[in-house]
Amino acid sequence: MPITATRLTVGPHTFDALAAGPADGELVLLLHGFPEFADCWTAELAALAAAGYRAVAVDQRGYSPDARPGAVADYAVDLLVADALGFADVLGATHFHLVAHDWGGLVAWALAAAHPERLHSLTVLATPHPEALHQALNSGGDQRERSQYVEVFRRPGQVAERALLGAGAAKLRALYQGALGAELVESNVRRLTEPGALTAALNWYRAVAEGLRVPAGEVSVRTLFVWGTEDRALGREAAELTARQVSAPYRFVALEGAGHWLPEADAERVVPLLLDHLAG
Repeated sequence: MPITATRLTVGPHTFDALAAGPADGELVLLLHGFPEFADCWTAELAALAAAGYRAVAVDQRGYSPDARPGAVADYAVDLLVADALGFADVLGATHFHLVAHDWGGLVAWALAAAHPERLHSLTVLATPHPEALHQALNSGGDQRERSQYVEVFRRPGQVAERALLGAGAAKLRALYQGALGAELVESNVRRLTEPGALTAALNWYRAVAEGLRVPAGEVSVRTLFVWGTEDRALGREAAELTARQVSAPYRFVALEGAGHWLPEADAERVVPLLLDHLAG
């Protein structure tokens, strides 16, 4: 089935989205990370549609031009969670499967902990549970060094924006570590250089407490967590500590040799794991 563009209006904002699969299929909602858009999930959307699911990936708050409020406080996690629930509501799903990567993963963990009654299942790529990440940041291990970039992103005065967009956005391109195709990288860069777009994306970092302290309790939803052993931003300690935060059936898969960009660069390994998990 084709992947089609659609728009979802939630509250005062209208979000761009990609959808695939039969309209009456179980909803699978996919949340991207930084600096990505809904099309990071292209391979997963196609596979989910072929399996009979209604798969929808959304350009989230700040990434959609018509959902780009100006204040840092507009990007608080509770508002991002409310957006995700609103997407499901607009799509007519009282229950849905949630799949997320990177920053979308932090939102997904928070949503699953607070609203388990809405989810059939949870799948998170790369991002450990927020409490596991907090523990790893304060354990004396290597996670604090891995996360030093976060403090740069949080600085006021457009410091990160100037650094990432200077010299023809060379440092923004470098964030992808050569793992994404050139066409997708250029598409991402083009959209993030639109007025206010990169600031909105970075406001996700600025709206949380120091150390990415995202409030999220124990998760009682059936969960798959996939992490790449070569992820430069998120280390093994937090990945392994995540098991302590899930009380439901839980599967942790460490993909050998995989980096951070799992939806795009490792779809051939992610998709079978995802379909197996959703089938339960």
